Amino acid sequence: MTMIWRTLDKYQDLGLLIARLGFGLGFIYFHGWSKLVGGPERWAGVGGAMGHFGIDFGHTFFGFLAAFSESIGGLLIAAGLFFRPVSAMLCFTMIVATTSHFATGQGNPGNAFKNAFLFFGFILIGPGKYSVDALIAKRKRSR
Repeated sequence: MTMIWRTLDKYQDLGLLIARLGFGLGFIYFHGWSKLVGGPERWAGVGGAMGHFGIDFGHTFFGFLAAFSESIGGLLIAAGLFFRPVSAMLCFTMIVATTSHFATGQGNPGNAFKNAFLFFGFILIGPGKYSVDALIAKRKRSR
């Protein structure tokens, strides 16, 4: 039985591409885009979550960063461009979101909690060979 599963090892990078596309594009659609186009009022509301960490200033800025990371970051995850830094940014955003859900009792912290772990894993795994980062690295090596 393990022979069957081992034959799938050659598709690891394809699997990572599928995960990147699904997660990245899903983040844009389900989380980030509406926040990004929501403007300063929406950003201030989202950034208010930083108050749970004792940060009582710059909520509009922090909200914009969260909206940016969930939308533009989602696009970069899907493309595999700046993959590890963007994964770190999204991991941090999900930690803040999880904390906010627990602190306020609003919403379910489960999704943000799971996403934080996924993005932390992405930091360790990298984008795979079907990514813009891999293409750039390959071009640099060939020079």
